[in-house]
Amino acid sequence: MKNIEDYIRTIPDYPKPGILFRDVTTLFSDAKGFRKAVDALVQLHVGEEIDLVAGIEARGFILGGAVAHQLGKGFVPVRKKGKLPRETFGQEYQLEYGTDVVEIHTDAISKGANVLLIDDLIATGGTAEAAVKLISRAGGNVLAASFVIELPDLGGRQRLEAYDIEVLSLCSFAGD
Repeated sequence: MKNIEDYIRTIPDYPKPGILFRDVTTLFSDAKGFRKAVDALVQLHVGEEIDLVAGIEARGFILGGAVAHQLGKGFVPVRKKGKLPRETFGQEYQLEYGTDVVEIHTDAISKGANVLLIDDLIATGGTAEAAVKLISRAGGNVLAASFVIELPDLGGRQRLEAYDIEVLSLCSFAGD
């Protein structure tokens, strides 16, 4: 029986020399691996008072949509700037060489809604923290953030835990 990490391909020196890129497309393309990952993410949250699942563009859409379906909950996309057609809240976050912005619709989350945040990977936590700020601004409460992969050496977990958010992952890889 394969573990989740066995489905994940490692690509050295991408996107720049010295980086080991953890590629989840091999997990997604394997029916058993994909089901195993989605089922494991769902099991982490069965019985919790979740109203919505939010997924971060783009791989978080794939996972978050499947998790929302399994939990019988609605899905909120956290998109890159300029991709949503109505009024949005935006949140800037730091990249290694600059900044970017993620957005959600201003009416995507009801006041007091409990939200589960999903993405494929947490590294430094910048994008996830921006999503948490957006969800809070919209009136939601992020109960937990779950990821397939965690890169613990980069500190993303601690960034989210500073907001009193439970951080869960299915596997982790040392280094960056």
